[in-house]
Amino acid sequence: MKNKILLIDDDESLVSVTEYNLISAGFQVICASSGTEGLKLFFEQGPDLVITDVRLGDLSGLDVLNKIKESSPETPVIVFTAFGSIDMAVEAMRRGAFHFITKPFDRDTLRLSCTKALEYQNLKSRNSELEDEIHRLTGVQGMETASSAMRELLETALKVAQTEATVLISGESGTGKELLARMIHRNSPRKNGPLVSVNCAAIPEGLIESELFGHVKGAFTGAVKARKGKFQAASEGTLFLDEIGELKIEMQAKLLRAIQEMEVAPVGSDTTIKTRIRLITATNKNLEDAVKNGTFREDLFYRISVIPLNIPPLRKRKEDIPLLTGHFLKRFMAPSGTTFSPEAMDKMKAHGWPGNIRELQNTVERALILAKGKILGPQDVSLTTGFPETIHTGIPDIPDEGISLEEVERGLIEKALEKSGGNRSQAARLLKIHRHVLIYRLEKYNM
Repeated sequence: MKNKILLIDDDESLVSVTEYNLISAGFQVICASSGTEGLKLFFEQGPDLVITDVRLGDLSGLDVLNKIKESSPETPVIVFTAFGSIDMAVEAMRRGAFHFITKPFDRDTLRLSCTKALEYQNLKSRNSELEDEIHRLTGVQGMETASSAMRELLETALKVAQTEATVLISGESGTGKELLARMIHRNSPRKNGPLVSVNCAAIPEGLIESELFGHVKGAFTGAVKARKGKFQAASEGTLFLDEIGELKIEMQAKLLRAIQEMEVAPVGSDTTIKTRIRLITATNKNLEDAVKNGTFREDLFYRISVIPLNIPPLRKRKEDIPLLTGHFLKRFMAPSGTTFSPEAMDKMKAHGWPGNIRELQNTVERALILAKGKILGPQDVSLTTGFPETIHTGIPDIPDEGISLEEVERGLIEKALEKSGGNRSQAARLLKIHRHVLIYRLEKYNM
C-alpha cells in the first residue's frame, strides 16, 4: 500500500512539479493550495506525511504544523520555504517538524527526506507498540498525564514507592486506582515479588476472612483441604485491597490486627503465621465520613492512610483526554493515521465523564468499531448522559452507602453549562435558579 502524502503550497507550478516527482517515487499525493484547505484534507484523508510551505495565503505553515501536532503528534511534517533562515528552521523543529528544507531544492533531496520521515515514523510506531506491550506486562499503562495536578500526584507516588509506607488511594470509579497501585509496586524495592489484588466488594461476607488469611482443612463446610490466604500469597511483595470501604466492621478489626502484627491466623487454626507484605488499599468512598457515621473503624483508617493519594476525576483533568485517547487508539490497534478530529476532541472535552477513564476507554473502542474512516468525528463519539441511574422524577437513586450532595450539584451545574455552551445565564435558567446563585456556586466549587 502506497504511503499518502499531503502537499500544501500556494505556488501552483511548484506543486505540479513536486507532485509529479513524489508520484514517480511511488507515493500517493493529495494537494492543497492553502492552510485551511490543507487542514481540511488532513482531517478527512489522514495522510502518513505532510509537506507544507511556511508562507501560505491564510494560515502560516507553522500554524498548520501546530494544528497537526495537536491532533496527531505522530504524523511527520516537513516544512519548506523560499525565505529560509536559521531562526525559522529552529522554530519549525521546536514545534515538531521532522525536517526543514529551503527552496529551491532538488527532487532527490525531497524524496530522501520523505523516505526518512516515513521510516522514522514506522520505527516510532514499532517502538510504541513495544512500549505498550511492556506497559501491559508491568501494569503502568494509562498513567501518562498532561495535568499538573496528576503529574504532582505521580511524582509523589514514585517517591512513596521507594518506602514501605502503607498507601490509601482514593478516587471515583474508573479513575485508575489499580493502575496507580501497580505503578507503585513496579517502582518499589518489592517489584520482583508478587502483586496480589483483592476486590473486597466482590467477595461474599462469609468468605472474605478465608480469602485474606487462608484456612485449614475442615475449618468449615467445603474446606476439603488447607488453603493459603492472600496475605501469604503476597509475601515479599505487595497486597492491594481494592474497595476496602466495603468491609464490615467485624472484618475490619481482624484486618487491623493482621496489619499491626504482620501475622495472620488462618480460619480454624490456633497458630499464627508471620507475613511480610507492603499494603496498598483503595476506595471510591469518603472514609472520613464513614468513620464519622460509624461504618469504618477510625484506628484502621489511620493505619491504612499513612500516605493518602487522591486521583482527580477526568472532568478535572481534561487536558489528559488527547493523551489518553491516543493511548487507547494504540491499545485497540487502530490503523495508522487514525485520529479524532478537533470537533470530536472538543465534544469529549465538554463531557462530564461520570465513568472517568473507563468510560473514555469504552468511548474510544466504540468509535473505532463504528467509524467509517480514519478521522473520527463528533458523530462517532457516543457519550452517556452522565446520570444513567436517574429515575423519571429526575432525582438520582440513593445507594446504601449514601451519596455526596455536593458532587450531584456539581455534576448538574457542569451538565447545564455544557448544554448552554458555557452561557451562565442560560445555564441558570436550565437549573431554575437565579444567575447570581449559579455564580455563587461556581465560586464555591472553584469551577
